[in-house]
Amino acid sequence: MKKKKILLHICCAPCSIYPIKVLNENNYEVFGFWFNPNIHPFLEYEKRYKEVKNYMQNNNIKLLEKNEYNLEEFLRNVTFRESQRCRYCYSERLKYAAIYARNGKFDYFTTTLLYSKFQNHELIKEIGINHAKENGVKFLYKDFREGWKYGINKSKELKMYRQQYCGCIYSERDRYLKN
Repeated sequence: MKKKKILLHICCAPCSIYPIKVLNENNYEVFGFWFNPNIHPFLEYEKRYKEVKNYMQNNNIKLLEKNEYNLEEFLRNVTFRESQRCRYCYSERLKYAAIYARNGKFDYFTTTLLYSKFQNHELIKEIGINHAKENGVKFLYKDFREGWKYGINKSKELKMYRQQYCGCIYSERDRYLKN
């Protein structure tokens, strides 16, 4: 049986472990996709990017990249709409995943955001489906949260860099600011 070609948007290497495992087990040929202009500060962005590149290389997974650090654009689009920042963030990343999937003639695209128990799965699914329709490519919704512990344990075993917040300046504040 021919493998289905899937583009996996990757927010960070630890979050990619379980989705890649499941997709491989389900006869998908996985390609990674890096596009995360929301990550703050720049050194955090660089740590995550480096870890993703290393993990993809070590597992013989091709990585497509839209390696742009557009902090100003992200902030312009969420300022005064902070409560909707995740919607914007999901949409930007999935929009480009869909575009790259269409241009690369992939059968599907999906995202490691669906691995996190801290993300809004219904919103991600809605946005993914909308971008899929706009770009004529299929969005694969899969609830990868069942592998949460597996991914954490495996990333620790591999001594991966493990971030402590989602990525944006607001999630960093929420993680570390003590009320």
